[in-house]
Amino acid sequence: MDLKDLSALELSTAIKKGEAGVEEAVKVSLEQIKKSEDTVHAFLETDEEKVYQRVKEVEAGIASGKYSGPLAGVPIAVKDNICTKGRKTTCASKILGNFVPPYDAEAVKKLEEAGMIILGKTNMDEFAMGSTSETSAFGITTNPWDQTKVPGGSSGGSCAAVAAGEAFLALGSDTGGSIRQPSSYCGVVGMKPTYGTVSRYGLIAYASSLDQIGPVAKNVSDCTALLEAISGYDKKDSTSIERNDLNFTEALNGDLNGVRVGIPTEYLSEGLDEDVKKTLQETVELMRANGAVVEEFSLGLVDYVIPAYYIIASAEASSNLARFDGVKYGYRAGEFEGLHDMYKKSRAQGFGEEVKRRILLGSFVLSSGYYDAYYLKALKVKAMIKKAFDDAFAKYDMILAPAAPSTAPKVGSSLQDPLKMYLSDVYTAGVNLAGLPAISVPAGKDRNGMPVGLQFIGDCFKEKKIIQAAYAYEKIRGAFPMAYQKEGK
Repeated sequence: MDLKDLSALELSTAIKKGEAGVEEAVKVSLEQIKKSEDTVHAFLETDEEKVYQRVKEVEAGIASGKYSGPLAGVPIAVKDNICTKGRKTTCASKILGNFVPPYDAEAVKKLEEAGMIILGKTNMDEFAMGSTSETSAFGITTNPWDQTKVPGGSSGGSCAAVAAGEAFLALGSDTGGSIRQPSSYCGVVGMKPTYGTVSRYGLIAYASSLDQIGPVAKNVSDCTALLEAISGYDKKDSTSIERNDLNFTEALNGDLNGVRVGIPTEYLSEGLDEDVKKTLQETVELMRANGAVVEEFSLGLVDYVIPAYYIIASAEASSNLARFDGVKYGYRAGEFEGLHDMYKKSRAQGFGEEVKRRILLGSFVLSSGYYDAYYLKALKVKAMIKKAFDDAFAKYDMILAPAAPSTAPKVGSSLQDPLKMYLSDVYTAGVNLAGLPAISVPAGKDRNGMPVGLQFIGDCFKEKKIIQAAYAYEKIRGAFPMAYQKEGK
């Protein structure tokens, strides 16, 4: 039995039956990290000493019955904007290059309560600002399917780690598609839950009204089990929602018979790559053949999603990132004259180009004279986009959409044109503006053998509907290999 090829749920079952050991599972991941990291660079940090200390705790916990959940003993990777006590959390930025949090994020606590082992922190776009994982201050991550291409972003490190077989599961964060788009590029399953379902306590904020932690996995079952492990009300997070329907794994059954699926006609228009369109059409035929009712409809307002998203996200980023000033923690410029000069030099030297661009845009739209013209107008559009989705869900159980306009682009091509990079969020950002849940599932490959992912989008708090549909689709689609299996690594 090659442990690397097991799903997370299969691995945990094998460990609890005594067919595999926790240390053995961790060694498999660490060996794969050593093998792949020179080219993939999914991780910013792996502390083997801490990992093996945790292995002993988990082994004892499983033996005593303390850790009896479905993911006990499973190694996991965590995106580097999620706080981990005693381990660096840098947001892939020079300005936080030496930051070691004194506390764990609530989601990290829940991983530990589930008996999981954190292997390390994954690379990302700096402060989650980007769609390629190339804006990191510590070097780019590449796509395990083809090292000349990007893994997507901003959770590119987490998605690449799972695709490369370096971790069985990973945590990412999704502000405008930052889990779903790289999941599509890397051929893994990634989910953004309904806003407020997973605590944001300990997630270093980019845009507070849009950010949401979510799971990345090899398949829908693993993704659902991880979502269930990290979900729950948290009084430390003012945006957290009390829900009594968090038993998501009960949705892993059923079929597509009678499921009503809508596809926005706007998502099929100019700008959608032919290979992605072909995959979507083949998926629709497969779903119809298995009893789903699939129709095209007009969602409306799609042209306003990107402008509204970038105005709101940049405004919130401008406010959130004001705390990084060289005074309390993080990077401080070596030479300066007076307090204001220290602020200016610390921030100018500490932030990368993309972060500066968004801070400037955010400060502009919040400034006197422009607040009403841009920011308030964007908030009104956000409400209209939510209404458009509400109208759609009155007719359909879910929406089927591409996760990205194309498959993974070449390394270096997106950063030459930031506007083009922003437009790659066209199918994902509306979900964040409306606070909806969505899951990206591999659906096929393009002519170059690169993965194509499609997303199932649900109404607020209707994760179970999209999980059931994604699980049923996954079964009829058949097995989809991970990148490391394709290359025989």
